[in-house]
Amino acid sequence: MHFDGILFFPVTPFADDGTVDAGLAHEHVASRLPHHPGGVFAACGTGEYHSLAAAEVGTVIRAAVGAVEESGTAVPVLGGAGGPLGHALEAARAAEDAGAQGLLVLPPYLVNAPLDGLVRYVEAIANATDLELVVYHRANAKFTPDAVARLAADPQVVGFKDGVGDVALTQEVVLAVEATGRTDFQFFNGLLTAELTQAAYRAIGVPLYSSAAFAMAPAVANAYYQALEAGDEGRRRELLDGFFRPLVALRDAVPGYAVSLVKAGVRLGGLEVGGVRAPLVDPRPEHLRELERILAVGRELAGAANDDGALVRS
Repeated sequence: MHFDGILFFPVTPFADDGTVDAGLAHEHVASRLPHHPGGVFAACGTGEYHSLAAAEVGTVIRAAVGAVEESGTAVPVLGGAGGPLGHALEAARAAEDAGAQGLLVLPPYLVNAPLDGLVRYVEAIANATDLELVVYHRANAKFTPDAVARLAADPQVVGFKDGVGDVALTQEVVLAVEATGRTDFQFFNGLLTAELTQAAYRAIGVPLYSSAAFAMAPAVANAYYQALEAGDEGRRRELLDGFFRPLVALRDAVPGYAVSLVKAGVRLGGLEVGGVRAPLVDPRPEHLRELERILAVGRELAGAANDDGALVRS
């Protein structure tokens, strides 16, 4: 499994009765594929994995896989697996049954555990499925370089995603895995609004990053990616100052807005994906207006159409 480009984390649409809307999930992913994501991570953090039953995880992933297959592209689709071990195993099996090519292993539920326990948690998920795994280093799932090297001894574990933000530690992880001889192992920047830190992560050998902004403003996310790839520092800073930094300031106004704002942005683009499930909350009216302003600035900077490729409904 190989990734090349921005990693897309779609939202999970909910119908008026609160159930997962598989049709809209398919439409959401299909509308973003023309923007060439490097991978689709369905039913993960931005997709509200924390609120989904294992069967719903399967529904969301099946919709994403269907959209990719219809497009004729070779974009890999991964699903989330984490939380209570029993739920993680059910989600892993549901993802495999739905056609996913891999799993993002999210942190276990609540408990703080020693490194041996965290390694066993990843191994238990690996044993429940034939899918390849990307380990998410975040919250109560913090791995040392030695622990990641130990996991990398299993060819089923193919990646490490950093959501902690300790650049020095991540550099040590990269070096530790390289010392194992693995040449197919991939490293991801998984910090919130990763565009703000990706220039630093590239310098330590972490070329990939997840972009929540891609779900609601793919043209803007791609404009930043292209500037980064081209080494166009002026263009990169213009997008940071005009779009990403104001987005981060708004995101930090209320806990959970890292997901809520993205879902609201998708709705503003014309796709009625519904609100967020508890315990998250939808943006307040004044925050929604600010998000609309930020998106308009981003589109102007990117030279994008008003709908960013979403299917606008009259």
